[in-house]
Amino acid sequence: MRSSNPVFSRRGFSRDNGYAGFNTAPQAGGAAVGTQGNPYAQQGGGNPYAQNPYAQQDQYGPGVPPQAPVTTGRMTMDDVVMRTSMTLGTVAVGAILAWALLPVSSTSYGLAIGSALVAFVLAIVQSFKRKASPALIIGYAAFEGVFLGVISEMYNSRWSGAPFQAVLGTMAVSGATLLVYKAGWIRVTARYARIGMAIAIAFVLAMAVNLLLVVFGVADGGGLRSMGPLGAIVGIIAIILGAFFLTLDFKQIEDGIAYGAPRDEAWLAAFGLTMTLVWIYVEMLRLAAIFSSSD
Repeated sequence: MRSSNPVFSRRGFSRDNGYAGFNTAPQAGGAAVGTQGNPYAQQGGGNPYAQNPYAQQDQYGPGVPPQAPVTTGRMTMDDVVMRTSMTLGTVAVGAILAWALLPVSSTSYGLAIGSALVAFVLAIVQSFKRKASPALIIGYAAFEGVFLGVISEMYNSRWSGAPFQAVLGTMAVSGATLLVYKAGWIRVTARYARIGMAIAIAFVLAMAVNLLLVVFGVADGGGLRSMGPLGAIVGIIAIILGAFFLTLDFKQIEDGIAYGAPRDEAWLAAFGLTMTLVWIYVEMLRLAAIFSSSD
């Protein structure tokens, strides 16, 4: 059954059975789990992506993915890089224009909130769609860019240099995560993903409850998201979760290429990477502001 959870369904290219491609092994005498409705499945069992790629990863040797099928119209790393550059470029252009054209005011703050809500809706719609929609993904990136541009300008007006520090921090975290992943120090398995997602869900729920407590005046000073030591600890946890999401993105990109995912799936890879990098940047921005406040 396909997951209706947009957060779960965006993680992985095969989204019809199991979680993010972590399907169960095929049972004796029966069809491989994941072949029903799987857009990658081919007749004759020629496509290993129709089964569980993670359950079979060791047959090629540790850390050695199988070769992608020799077919046309399949996703490549160049496709992923190009589409990710397009989405991140759209975010950057939107942020730069918003910073340059919108002065810090209550109006621009309201526009930032509105842009964030529109970006959220577009992300939800894309997450529920079976196929990637470039228009939705680029639209999401544009509105997200406006949101980031406005809040970055606001942070910079109070904590000078915070956005620049957040950009450097985001680059450092993403680069370090990629290095650790490629070195094989982190292996993305079904158990790893389940534990990480359980922690992520608990974190999001805790933040939602904290927001309600702040809105109703029960928690003072932002509660768990305060500008003090507690807020810094929560921010560090959020950044670690962002790095965890990056490892899932890297794994699904790697497997999508290895098992011959359609070229359009590169848009989903770009979508996932953009969402994760935005998450890390926002948390880095808050963290930079907290450390600046303590000086």
